[in-house]
Amino acid sequence: MELLQIFPHLNASLNALSSVFLIAGFVMILRKRIAAHRACMLAASSVSALFLVGYVTHHAIRTYYLGLGPTRFTGEGIARPIYFTILTSHTILATLIGPFVILTLRRGLKGWYESHKKLARLVYPIWLYVSLTGVVVYLMLYQLFPAK
Repeated sequence: MELLQIFPHLNASLNALSSVFLIAGFVMILRKRIAAHRACMLAASSVSALFLVGYVTHHAIRTYYLGLGPTRFTGEGIARPIYFTILTSHTILATLIGPFVILTLRRGLKGWYESHKKLARLVYPIWLYVSLTGVVVYLMLYQLFPAK
């Protein structure tokens, strides 16, 4: 059971690290440092993939092995609609963005820079939003309003 408690902290850390790599990658491309941009975006992709493995593992163990179901949000008042609005937008966008991240990454790695750039302008802010709101969801669920 204690191992299970590590996952939310690990997953939030991976989301935060992905955000750092995404922002650094953006700064690198603005400075025309292509190799550094590539390294940052590959790192962000790798960290996001690790997050996905950790997230699925955590919820599979909680739900299917232990029968606990999802962690309940205990916040009250205005915190509830704020939390659920962030969670809903985060979940929908996280579900949709994955294939587009892969497509954008592929175009960049293949050297299809014009189509990469066009797609990245749409994908990047959504991916960053998903990474950052993942951290916000963690903070609200496990730090600000932990289960009693």
